[in-house]
Amino acid sequence: MTDAQWQRVRDLFDRGVDRDLADVTAWLDVEAADDPDVQAEVASLLRHHSQAGDFLAEPVTARVSHLLSDDARFEAGAAVGPYTIQREIGRGGMGRVYLATDTRLGRTVALKALPPAVVDDPRQRERLRREARAAAALTHPGICTIYALEEMGDDVFIAAEYVEGRTLREEIESGVRPSADELTTTARSLADALASAHAKGITHRDLKPENIMRANDGRLKILDFGLAIVQSESHGPATRVTATGAIIGTPAYMSPEQLNGATGDARSDVFALGVLLYEYATGEHPFAAQTLLALAARILESEPRGVQGIRRDLPLAVAMTIDRSLRKAPADRFQSASEVLDSLGNTSAVQAATPVTHVARWWRAHQVTALALYFASVVTAWGVKESQHGWPDTLFVFVGVAAAIAGVFRGHLLFTERMNRSSFDAERRRAEPITLIVDTLIGLALAFDGWQLAAARPVAGLLTIALGVGVALARLVIEASTTKGAFEN
Repeated sequence: MTDAQWQRVRDLFDRGVDRDLADVTAWLDVEAADDPDVQAEVASLLRHHSQAGDFLAEPVTARVSHLLSDDARFEAGAAVGPYTIQREIGRGGMGRVYLATDTRLGRTVALKALPPAVVDDPRQRERLRREARAAAALTHPGICTIYALEEMGDDVFIAAEYVEGRTLREEIESGVRPSADELTTTARSLADALASAHAKGITHRDLKPENIMRANDGRLKILDFGLAIVQSESHGPATRVTATGAIIGTPAYMSPEQLNGATGDARSDVFALGVLLYEYATGEHPFAAQTLLALAARILESEPRGVQGIRRDLPLAVAMTIDRSLRKAPADRFQSASEVLDSLGNTSAVQAATPVTHVARWWRAHQVTALALYFASVVTAWGVKESQHGWPDTLFVFVGVAAAIAGVFRGHLLFTERMNRSSFDAERRRAEPITLIVDTLIGLALAFDGWQLAAARPVAGLLTIALGVGVALARLVIEASTTKGAFEN
């Protein structure tokens, strides 16, 4: 097939991934009736997509149930070394988690029983010890503390701090969106905790709302470094509990490079942080799709809507930080969570520059007024042309074209400021010299028209000159003040 056909296949596939297979044939008969090759290729891709999507959608506990057999389950009251089991509080691909009491110290812990497949291999067990030691060295208040790695015969357990509260997933699903201040505080807390891990060469690799706990006192804790990878000078090459080449993590929060089979590093954590903050802020996943495979495809190929297009009340620094964290190429993101924290640190400097401020509304009003002045300028130039011919004919055409150009740029700025705030600054700077030149020339053209008209109709000529001066001064003086007040303070 030609490049154009492949592009059409891709477009149709993107549009068809959310459709029921039963509707696909009829839909393709309409959309690709003129090209049987494209129709067949899209149908094949959607059919295989559905099969793969079923595989990805199946819970890991169902597919690897042998790792979590009932033989590994402990009932309430069971003694596991010095620990007494109270109840099971969770399970996943890395084992079961129990609420337990450490009888030696009299404290409550979260006790994770790791599956045999993870610890039976001596090399895997040694890697586990190494990573447990590294994770235990993380003493940040925003990271769940690991107390001990317990090896009891063939069984291995991780005893960790038990955090009572609710997960960020529960907060998202509650339907209550955080205020701008609450989101900023949450973002800074998570970035600060993650930066502590990155500084020690530890990448989480499975950052998601389910692994973020808000304790009853309001503090945030990052849980479960069970998929973490250690990479630092002191530890030598990167090591991990899991097999090399395996796709590890939760697909909805994995970076493009992880989905492509790469191990991932601190920049992958940054991507996951961007996804969960976007979801926390808006209640929507930035790459939402009906199946996990379609979602993965969108992570790899699609650009999400700017977060400030949904939450216009967010500070500019927060919105831009989230959007940059979601960039496809690792080099285009923040290189570690410490850079994320630095970016969020600019929040106070731009808080007054967000689009909900009073000054920003004046900036929007100025843009609308400028559009009205363009319309008045064209009408005035037409009126002068009708009363006098010669130069006014040429100036009418010039004013009409110039007003159209400037009007398009101002309309684009209004749209970008409302719908894609993260790109607004760049677009504003690109438009500034164009509107400056065009508005100045429109002002000069109207002044010349007014001078031509003044001899025969002095009042009309004076008003035409005044309109030209007004267009120029609105751009040179007033717009400079509203723009600086709204976006540069």
